Amino acid sequence: MYEEWSYRRRWLGGLALALALGVSAPMALSRGEGATTRPVPRDGSWMKLHERFLERARSSEGIDLLFLGDSITQGWDNNAVWRRYYGPRNAANFGIGGDRTEHVLWRIQNGEIDGISPKVVVLMIGTNNSGSNSAGEIAGGIKAILTTLREKLPRTAVLLLGVFPRGERPDDPARAKLEAVNEAIAALDDGEDVKYLDIGGRFLNEDGTLSREIMPDFLHLSRKGYRIWAEAIEPTLWSMLDEDQGD
Repeated sequence: MYEEWSYRRRWLGGLALALALGVSAPMALSRGEGATTRPVPRDGSWMKLHERFLERARSSEGIDLLFLGDSITQGWDNNAVWRRYYGPRNAANFGIGGDRTEHVLWRIQNGEIDGISPKVVVLMIGTNNSGSNSAGEIAGGIKAILTTLREKLPRTAVLLLGVFPRGERPDDPARAKLEAVNEAIAALDDGEDVKYLDIGGRFLNEDGTLSREIMPDFLHLSRKGYRIWAEAIEPTLWSMLDEDQGD
């Protein structure tokens, strides 16, 4: 009896979330509803990285540009593309491999963005939820992260990126789910402090496939992939950072 009542309550909560996000109701009615918005920590090396991010946030250097996400974000790893585009911008990379929306949510609720005031946060998260959560649940998790960012960093603009495509072929089941996620989170662009940008098409061949040259495992980016990422967001990022492009 209690289990059935609990499920109905989650069902109604999922329906409300679906309406708020502008997605179809069935998308948000899985029994896993709530998992993506419930902050959860990890352990081991993950916690060590979290502590390193806390030290970076507390350093006297400050952070003007913050990248937040999972292994795809972590993969910048101060590579040549990062140094060229973001080295001069006092940027920090708070990406951790394997993170899901609930892990990023825990991190930003537990110190990683306390005491800093970046001009822009670049957020891209959700692909690691795709195997076990519905599109509506993933979108809900992203919205929860965005809400926390806006609460803790009211003067910071957010560049919300659509989740990148994964899987070699366009008929990969994960593709359709992530496209539905992106359709939902696009509505979170408020025209002022939150800008949504979907650059996923930049990684695809004309037939919709992904190449190993850009994503060697059809998920993580090569250096060429990171260059495509940087070039794709640069005009938007330049505008959000209010940088003088000159004549």
